[in-house]
Amino acid sequence: MDYIIKSIIPIIIFLIVAYGMIKKVKVYECFVEGAKEGLYICVRIFPYLLAMIIAVGVFRESNALDYFISIVKPVVKFIGLPPEVVPLVLVKPLSGSGAMGIFAETLNKFGADSYIGRVASIIIGSTETIFYTLTVYFGAVGIKKIRHTLWVAIMADMICVILAINIVKIMF
Repeated sequence: MDYIIKSIIPIIIFLIVAYGMIKKVKVYECFVEGAKEGLYICVRIFPYLLAMIIAVGVFRESNALDYFISIVKPVVKFIGLPPEVVPLVLVKPLSGSGAMGIFAETLNKFGADSYIGRVASIIIGSTETIFYTLTVYFGAVGIKKIRHTLWVAIMADMICVILAINIVKIMF
């Protein structure tokens, strides 16, 4: 069974190539064309991606996060969110790798089976890197006006945080 699981991706690739050959599609040429288009998209979104990475780095290194946490500490304690998880909630919409770093620090400090660790685990698994995703995908297709996308995504993340708190309280 382990052999089959490890072979799934090569099997899928083989099936795609075989299907293309049956349909008389020039599979290799299509692959090369898609790779060219992917490279072009990478070049187009690079400035947006670089700006997002620099902004996250400046935010983390400026200690603005620590000041913000001290300001919102009474509010987050009131809703049941541990103040130790606030950095994760704030960084996750900006950077997935930054959030994973904060998540790893949280688990190392408090443990995976603690209330803080469980809330952090649910948050890291259920929220999205909103600004990164908007920057990359909307930048790739040239959308300048995001309309309601940002507010809906932020509300969805807030709902995930609230549900994480309640799920941990109910389940554990």
